[in-house]
Amino acid sequence: MRPKLIAFFALIIGFFTLSWGIVGHERINKAAVMALPQQLQVFFYNHIDFITQEASVPDIRKYALNYKDENPRHYFDMENFGSVDSIPQTMEAAKKKYDAKFLNDNGILPWYIEDMMAKLTKAFKDKNRAEILFLAADLGHYVGDAHMPLHTSANHDGQLSDQKGIHSLWESRLPELFAKNYKLNVPQAHYYEDVHKAVWDMINDTHSLAQPLLDIDKKLRTATPENQVFKMDTDGKVLKSKYNTAVFSEDYAKKLHEQLNGMVESQMKKAIEATASFWYTAWVNAGKPDLSDLDAPSVTQRNNQALKDDLLLFKKGDLFGLKNQND
Repeated sequence: MRPKLIAFFALIIGFFTLSWGIVGHERINKAAVMALPQQLQVFFYNHIDFITQEASVPDIRKYALNYKDENPRHYFDMENFGSVDSIPQTMEAAKKKYDAKFLNDNGILPWYIEDMMAKLTKAFKDKNRAEILFLAADLGHYVGDAHMPLHTSANHDGQLSDQKGIHSLWESRLPELFAKNYKLNVPQAHYYEDVHKAVWDMINDTHSLAQPLLDIDKKLRTATPENQVFKMDTDGKVLKSKYNTAVFSEDYAKKLHEQLNGMVESQMKKAIEATASFWYTAWVNAGKPDLSDLDAPSVTQRNNQALKDDLLLFKKGDLFGLKNQND
């Protein structure tokens, strides 16, 4: 799929996606490229526009194309799986323990990330250029989802606590309003000795933020008049979007963002570092193949100075200064 077509579809779903939104996912993938070690970074930078724009394709499959298998890949309703010790370790074990409806309803995100890692490792071993790029970009999307606290909770949109709308407010609206001020520089990617442990540590860490997030929003909503929580129409009723969802006021979004005390930015930075580290780990586990011959030397040479310049900007946290920024 060509980048322009991807961008077109991404714009279509950007208004209703429940998954970091275009703002979040594109920045996570783009910054992850900048966090890679040099041996891997050169190849990824040659394709940074694709890696960035393809970040939203899993949501296109989910919403615009309605792929039936896509939906449960994006979440994991952890509370519904029982004690942590009882959760199956692999996708195969999960399918034996739970029926298809249960997994579709409650999600398969951590197992799917592990499966994607196995596929990406094979693509690196095979030096399959197209597969590496598609799988890496998709993996970045799911790792991004795994850092959104409500993607790990049964109360994923506050529907169980009278807080509907919190999901898209937290992961789409807040980044749209405030990501321009985020400093998204992170440490260089590191190797995961145990991919399985890394995935579940990530899920557990993210899930630990779900209830605090909901508590902060609940307290603020309770203390704020409805006409200040939401935008109101000319009749004094809560304004609804074209998707029939309540539209939060920018003032409420600002107050919530402040009370979350950096949570959105912190989770985005964790997602960037984890994405780069999973990519790097797959490459190392594939035997560190030389990818320099997958692109014409002229392509790498043409991008050489831009990469150096963008690395300097990235290290300052100035993601929006990247030469390849197309937002």
